[in-house]
Amino acid sequence: MRRFEFAVDRGHAHAVNEVFADLRRLRIMAIAAAIIAATGTAYLIWLDHPWAYLLAVAFALGAVTALWVALWTPRHSSIDKLYADGELVPAVISESRPSGVVLLALVDVSKPEETGPRYALVTRKVRALPGHEAKAGERVPSVAVRTDWAPRQVGERWQSVSAMPIAWGTRDGTVIDRARAAISEVEWRLLTDNLALAEKVRRATTKRLLLDPHQLPGDLGS
Repeated sequence: MRRFEFAVDRGHAHAVNEVFADLRRLRIMAIAAAIIAATGTAYLIWLDHPWAYLLAVAFALGAVTALWVALWTPRHSSIDKLYADGELVPAVISESRPSGVVLLALVDVSKPEETGPRYALVTRKVRALPGHEAKAGERVPSVAVRTDWAPRQVGERWQSVSAMPIAWGTRDGTVIDRARAAISEVEWRLLTDNLALAEKVRRATTKRLLLDPHQLPGDLGS
């Protein structure tokens, strides 16, 4: 796994990092859902009807899952940890909009226990991207944020993989340039050549487009 080390500017990251903001909102929603589900469980048990007990089991499972997410989030949402654990990946701006830009990224969605990488294209809409020009084709070095929302492993691939720009963790342009140079030209070119696929990726149910390993260039296809 290709990692990229740099000193994270926490003040800057807390102000602009949308991944961190999303995880914080997720935790709040999970806590609220756990409380509602636990309350529903207690009420259904209080009703003391056979059908109510069946519903109570479903509510209890929902409460456990929501509580797991609430406990998982603060352990894995540290800005430093997200950047330190994430794999350095290429992303390019595929579209510029009044409300922000759309990133198209190349990520490995396979889990560590798999024998090899499984590459996919993913997209991400971002509101702010300091340190970059808001133009199609702009190269945005990022790290992959991989997540499973279920308490137990489901399938051989991560349920969610998104790109978190290095620019959300530092104001230093030289750091961004260094991260950009650490990514091969083959990877950048693959993204640039497939900018037209961004809309297809965005509309996909899984929000990703798996790439045929036999059609990938260079070392990516091995």
